Amino acid sequence: MAIAKSKILKKLKENYPNFLKKDLEKFTDIILNEIKFTLKRGERVELRGFGVFSTKIQKARISRNPKTGEKIDTPEKKTIHFKMAKELFKKLNNEKK
Repeated sequence: MAIAKSKILKKLKENYPNFLKKDLEKFTDIILNEIKFTLKRGERVELRGFGVFSTKIQKARISRNPKTGEKIDTPEKKTIHFKMAKELFKKLNNEKK
């Protein structure tokens, strides 16, 4: 099950009842937009204890339509790469420090 932005906002509101919902929403929008713009510039985003987001360039190639077998030129594009932190890995796998 995925977590939606609305659920994150709901959890933040529960944990920080003194903040207004619109302020929490603005705060999360600022963080997510900053991550997007940083990746768009080709820079890394490091969140200590969570992981590192970076972009990789996928080279242009000739691919094939599996349905028709037709060859298609696929242009170069950026993809997002995520490497999780050791802390997160241990937490996910129930390992002790």
